[in-house]
Amino acid sequence: MIVDITTRVRSVWRRNWDAFLRTYKVNFIPPFVEPVLYLLALGFGLGTYIEAVDGIPYPVFIAPALVSISVMYSAFFECTYSSFVRMYYQKTFDAIIATPVGIDEVIAGEMLWGATRGMIYAALMLPVLLIFNVVAMPSSLLLIPFAFLAGLLFAGIAMCFTAITPSIDALNYPSFLFITPMFLFSGTFFPLDLLPEPIQYFALAALPLTHVVAVNRAITLAAFSPVNLLNLAWIAAATVIFFVLAIRLMRRRLIV
Repeated sequence: MIVDITTRVRSVWRRNWDAFLRTYKVNFIPPFVEPVLYLLALGFGLGTYIEAVDGIPYPVFIAPALVSISVMYSAFFECTYSSFVRMYYQKTFDAIIATPVGIDEVIAGEMLWGATRGMIYAALMLPVLLIFNVVAMPSSLLLIPFAFLAGLLFAGIAMCFTAITPSIDALNYPSFLFITPMFLFSGTFFPLDLLPEPIQYFALAALPLTHVVAVNRAITLAAFSPVNLLNLAWIAAATVIFFVLAIRLMRRRLIV
């Protein structure tokens, strides 16, 4: 048996949703403020010294990257630090497992919630980007459902780290050694082809954010190409792999 998931996974998702709504004021502010700060400082500040990137105004070029980064951060940190706290300190996982809900369903629920949080952040950022006129409509509405898939990918990767980390402090390693390089070298603030060729291949092969940014940029520009199908295939395959791997690793940790 690879995974054992039933509709009971919804109760885990709902528990996190209810907790999220109890602090909605704190949770809803960052998605509005962050894109404004980035666009003003980088897009319309630093961007005045940068010529158009491949014929695209710089604020328009970085707008899809801002959405991608927000989805990555929200899903990854939700399923690392927040999940570790629920698992280790609050003993929430133990309490849920004592009910008919199984281990696999708890972990799947956590990852689905991480994906949902990424989608919420993307939905909240979209009106801000529309106000700045840096995304095209109606194609940019696809940012919202795609954010769920991208969020599920980062949630699965995050849960794998949570499953093998010995302490919450050790989660700083993937944050600095994995998330930060993606933030910088995934075609976010400059084109990927400006990097040395070996780093380009590494980004395409090993940095999920590279593919997420590529798809989001195609969505916001309404400029789709066959290459984006390869990006989507990479994301879908990696999402399934990490989803299953995360459940198996967490099952091993919690059973022991």
